[in-house]
Amino acid sequence: MRKELQKGGPKKLQATLGGQVWRKAIPQPRDRIQSELLTGSVGMLLVAKAAIEIWQMHGTGKLPPWFWIACAVSAGFALLVWRLRSATGPAASLGGVICLNILLRQGLGVGWQQTAMPALLALFLLTFAATRFGRSRKEAQGTAEPRRGRRASQVLANLGVAGLCSAAGSTALLAACIAALAEAAADTVSSEMGQALGGTRLGTALLITTGRPVETGTDGAVSVAGTAFGVIATVIVVLLSPFAHAPAPLIAAVFGAACAGLVFDSLLGATVETRGWLGNDLVNFASTVFAAATAYAAVCLL
Repeated sequence: MRKELQKGGPKKLQATLGGQVWRKAIPQPRDRIQSELLTGSVGMLLVAKAAIEIWQMHGTGKLPPWFWIACAVSAGFALLVWRLRSATGPAASLGGVICLNILLRQGLGVGWQQTAMPALLALFLLTFAATRFGRSRKEAQGTAEPRRGRRASQVLANLGVAGLCSAAGSTALLAACIAALAEAAADTVSSEMGQALGGTRLGTALLITTGRPVETGTDGAVSVAGTAFGVIATVIVVLLSPFAHAPAPLIAAVFGAACAGLVFDSLLGATVETRGWLGNDLVNFASTVFAAATAYAAVCLL
């Protein structure tokens, strides 16, 4: 059963499937196809990237001890995420692949602290807490994440770009990786906290393109509370990255790129997502690409 619904904002398709209500502008079949394409393409790239780097290390001799530790940590991270119901089994497995890609940066002769791993852990803790904050209120609004956790496409939409940029020796690519992680953290935290605090004075949802009040959870909506928490999440992720002790211009470039990606996400939500052209997964992926590309360009120009 499918019908159209107008309630305090743009039209959203409402479909019932498996007891869940579909409240997105994009038709559900199109959204599913986009998510599957994203999962297949980005997932294969991440697996191929890790396999090539491992093969190259193996070609130079015996695999170093830190590699086996990295494999164990990645598997443990995936298991923890799954056991905490932060992600489904397949999504948690892909999270482990991303974790391994990040830790493979140690092949450059740096410790794990100089990889994006601390930033990834910060992202996980921040999004875990924000998702569960005010959950009963978000469930009543129909905006809460499923209790079984995020899907594979959601994990890749938020973390795929960071995984692809993670192990390179380039400072600009590392900046791109951290900016993508910071943007993903900011996006999730701002959305979750904004929904939890919706209806309060600082939680009033405003459409970013018009400034008019809209229903909490509307695509492209922002609030003072949600934005503030998102910026704080960005600061935490950047300060727990290898750029924590970098020169101020480098820190500013990464932080600014992540914030720009957060704004870009809201703009896409208010335009192409509201019109039903792109689903949320592709919007999130495009926003991390934007943040990463902005950081990369900014660092190259410094």
